[in-house]
Amino acid sequence: MKLIGLIALFGLTASLAQAEPSVARGEYLVRGPGGCGNCHTPIGPNGFLMDQELGGRLVEQNEMFTAIAPNITPGSRVAEWSDADLGRAIREGLRPDGSVVGPPMPYAMYRGLSDDDVASMVMFLRTVPAVDTDPGPSQYNIPLPPAYGPPITTVSAPPPGVTADYGAYLAGPVAHCLECHTPFGPMGPLLDTDLGRGGFEFHGPWGTSVAPNITSHADGIGGYSDAELAAMITEGKRPDGTPMLPPMPYGYLAQMTEDDLAAIILYLRELPPLPDPR
Repeated sequence: MKLIGLIALFGLTASLAQAEPSVARGEYLVRGPGGCGNCHTPIGPNGFLMDQELGGRLVEQNEMFTAIAPNITPGSRVAEWSDADLGRAIREGLRPDGSVVGPPMPYAMYRGLSDDDVASMVMFLRTVPAVDTDPGPSQYNIPLPPAYGPPITTVSAPPPGVTADYGAYLAGPVAHCLECHTPFGPMGPLLDTDLGRGGFEFHGPWGTSVAPNITSHADGIGGYSDAELAAMITEGKRPDGTPMLPPMPYGYLAQMTEDDLAAIILYLRELPPLPDPR
């Protein structure tokens, strides 16, 4: 099922007059604010192995799971999936056989991706060079739900612009900032009570890093200027010049347009202030 089938599945017909899905938009999302390669591209001693872009790798290993981001290039099993299958896996976490894709794939956020943007991402993923690798399956020591919610019919994004509404879309469904920067409970990120509060630990070659508070509280971003926030988001550089640790996808976020970056900062300023977790 190619683009026509994907449009029918996601109910895109009514929105095509406003913004038709495109490979260019998909590339911007995947290689820009979506930062898909931050998890799906292998890492070597000197950084990402771009000759194996999106070929999959070990993402996180802790007491709950060993998470492997799969190969999502045309050189993997997704080449056998229809466009609709791949779109559903991205947005709903369901493979064609009905099995569930486990964390840390950010489905609390991805379920809000618009129909047009999912279609664009699928279109672009079909064009990337095939990588012949198999990083293996994930293993989970926690129960996975049968699904992350009811089937999705259609989702629209807010109108693009330097607005808090569009910034919420970019920081949520697209870049899933709030997924990483919100503490986790047994059922996932505590979005209803601790949105943006920070505290989640990430493990990797760099050691252990903790997602910081990004609410408007003094413990969070309350003391930073917009320019300082922009440098932290896109360069991984604190105001004192010290580098921040991965897995924040600075290289991907640096590809954002100025308007998209400004919209995200505008939205973050509106997050309710919460102190750091104790």
